[in-house]
Order: sequence, then C-alpha cells, then structure tokens
Amino acid sequence: QVQLVESGGGLVQPGGSPRLSCAASGHVAHINTMGWYRQAPEKRREVVATVTSGGIVNYADSVKGRFTISRDNAKNTVYLQMNSLKPEDTAVYYCNAEWLGYNFWGQGTQVTVSS
Repeated sequence: QVQLVESGGGLVQPGGSPRLSCAASGHVAHINTMGWYRQAPEKRREVVATVTSGGIVNYADSVKGRFTISRDNAKNTVYLQMNSLKPEDTAVYYCNAEWLGYNFWGQGTQVTVSS
C-alpha cells in the first residue's frame, strides 16, 4: 500500500506560480511512475504530467512550457511547479503513484485561478 498526501493548492491570481507537492509513504520502494492529474467541475479527470522512476517526463499539451514536474526519490516526493496560471487551470489536482501495477491516489488539492 502507498499513501499520498498533496499540499500547495489554494487561490492563485492569473499568472501566478504555485508549487504542488506530493509525499508518498508506505511501500514506496516499488513505485514506478508518479504523476499529477486534475479534474475541473463537470469534466473528466485528465493527466497533467507524469515522471517515471528513471526521470522520463510527459506533459499534457495544455501545460507544456508552463508546468514542470520533478521528483525527489530520496524524499519520495513529486512536485508540480505551475507557472503562468490561467483560469482554465482551475481544478482539483490529484497525485498518482503506480505501484506494482496498482494505482494509488491522493486526496486532491484545490487550485483556483481567479483575480
């Protein structure tokens, strides 16, 4: 089992640059890919960015060039640096970890982009 705890969300002005963090605990030794997903009201959950244990990253087209995912394996933590935020980035952001073929999710953190 893997537990994930996100932090760093909140109300942000357009153009802001918050950073989300997700700390993993439990059986972390076999975590492969970690990532961030988001779900806006009345929309499906979508992938934002992922990073493998080897450091290979992928981004959704909508966030390329604005968001950066990084991972500290020593701290079992994944980060999402978000820059140039837009109102359409408003969503609940969820951390995900793939562990031996199973997917684990954090509780989610709300990011609201508004002036």
